[in-house]
Amino acid sequence: MEIFLVDSKKRRKEFVDLPKILYRDDPVWVCPLDQDIHAVFDPEQNVYFKHGIAVRWILKDSEGLLAGRIAAFIDHNTAGLQDQPTGGIGFFECINNQSAANFLFDKAREWLKEKGMEAMDGPINFGETDSYWGLLIDGFSHPSYEIAYNPPYYRDLFESYGFQTYYKQEGFHLDISKEFPSRFMKIAEWVAKKPEYSFRHFLWSEQEKFVNDFAEVFNQAWASFKENFEPLKPEYINKTLKKAKAIIDEEFIWMAYRNDQPIAIYLMYPDVNQVLKHLNGKLHLLNKLRFLYLMKKKIITRTRGVLMGVIPKYQGLGIESAIIWNLVQVFKKKPHYHEIEFSWVGDFNPKMRKIFISVGSVSAKHYITFRYLFDREAPFKRYPIPDEK
Repeated sequence: MEIFLVDSKKRRKEFVDLPKILYRDDPVWVCPLDQDIHAVFDPEQNVYFKHGIAVRWILKDSEGLLAGRIAAFIDHNTAGLQDQPTGGIGFFECINNQSAANFLFDKAREWLKEKGMEAMDGPINFGETDSYWGLLIDGFSHPSYEIAYNPPYYRDLFESYGFQTYYKQEGFHLDISKEFPSRFMKIAEWVAKKPEYSFRHFLWSEQEKFVNDFAEVFNQAWASFKENFEPLKPEYINKTLKKAKAIIDEEFIWMAYRNDQPIAIYLMYPDVNQVLKHLNGKLHLLNKLRFLYLMKKKIITRTRGVLMGVIPKYQGLGIESAIIWNLVQVFKKKPHYHEIEFSWVGDFNPKMRKIFISVGSVSAKHYITFRYLFDREAPFKRYPIPDEK
């Protein structure tokens, strides 16, 4: 087997083509857009290159056939905040062969070690945690847009190499064609109509205010529970909105205010994977027309709940419930939607898990984010899990 650095147009094409070969007989897998994957590794498009570095490789077997791929990266803003300097690996794909996987893991480890790292987390993203994060270990059903999907055997490849569970994640599904619990709805409506609170959905005409309010809430909410939290910048939010403009529904993005001060956020997209399923990763002219046609036909019946957050001072007051109450009113006008797939919740965030369960969501998918310590004799510590009291 031989590993090649992705440093040319040919190698970049092989990097995005590899999954199309591995998953060609998998009816569930959805091919991401080639341009989305390329964008992760483009310094002009990914703001993480302002404070990080990334590299990627492909693996070929003895006959010259594609056998695997991997990326390694370092976010300098967070790498040094760990117990040991820690980099990341991601976009891992591999045939069911431990030797092939070891080639890839070894290459990433060697590169990270040369850069001063002492551990690697994976599979993760060179970007925000809401995309391409974690290894799917249970619930191999339809993947939502930018949510991790992989064959079941990947877990063995990681664990046999020596990766250990750093934290666990759950993905929740909510059937919105069913009635919500009446007690929940009564409380949610009561909170939603309190005079000191207001709830507003996103408007493109008010994008600047929304982005700044969103960042303010996000950074306060996540810093309250996430270890080594890296603040979200308005620049990143603007790039995300621009990227998703073709699919954004203004009524799927909400802010909550108390006396005009932002206190909570909710971000949700139509699950565009139901359209991308038909495009094989390409967005040439014909597929752009096909994309618009399928969007107009309303074949999207799922939404992807990307994130929800409430600043600590207002947690436990039912603000999340009131946002969902407002969403229920929206869905009454959009009956073609049947399901919400919420982005993953880590085992370090039990409060959010309880919220999802309270509205009738069910735990449908499970993921693991692994860590590998380069010093095999060093003590391993899991990500801290707070007391659920």
